[in-house]
Amino acid sequence: MWVLRLKLRHDCTIANRCRKFRCLSYSLSIGNWSEGGYYYTTERHTLEGEPRQVRRFLEDLKKDPKVAGLEIAGNTLFFIGKDRHRIPSSFYNPKIFFTKPVFVDRQGFEYWEVASHEKKVLGEFLDGMKKQGYPHLQILYFRKVLLDNIYFPAIAPGLTEKQKRVFELACENGYYDIPKGTDLAHLAKALKISIATCQEHLKRAEAKIIPKLRGF
Repeated sequence: MWVLRLKLRHDCTIANRCRKFRCLSYSLSIGNWSEGGYYYTTERHTLEGEPRQVRRFLEDLKKDPKVAGLEIAGNTLFFIGKDRHRIPSSFYNPKIFFTKPVFVDRQGFEYWEVASHEKKVLGEFLDGMKKQGYPHLQILYFRKVLLDNIYFPAIAPGLTEKQKRVFELACENGYYDIPKGTDLAHLAKALKISIATCQEHLKRAEAKIIPKLRGF
């Protein structure tokens, strides 16, 4: 399988707000089409960040004229974007699939990882992106690999807001890295809760997430 991983930044309805409100986004492109001189895309996004900043992000998004449809459930949104200019997903080919969600960091950079059996298909996708002239397009890798895993959504259902916040902060700060990037004391301090409370929230979050990862 050929896999292409890209980093880019462009004038994006979601990424611009990630930069403005210091949020993260994990998204899946569901579909795209062109009609009446416009390019449309349907996307599912899950936002992470300070609750107040996420709320500000969503309120600001509702006012954007490029939003042709919007449905919000907590930190997850289904979004239809509308633009006269070509957007990255408009170069998408049905022979391509995402191996991971599109990730947007707090600086508004997007990270795409797509795959195809045909190198030529990914090459044409990449050529289309280059011709668009995105100023921050970077190829992180383009190679043939034995693909043994792809992403499936909704692996962490049922978390309370407190459990979700602790788990997100733990992941973001390297709690599960080897070696660890942080510990419970630092997480608890950042959240202004006791270490015991932080540990309890994290254990309960893990108890809901791990069985889903194991396929139970």
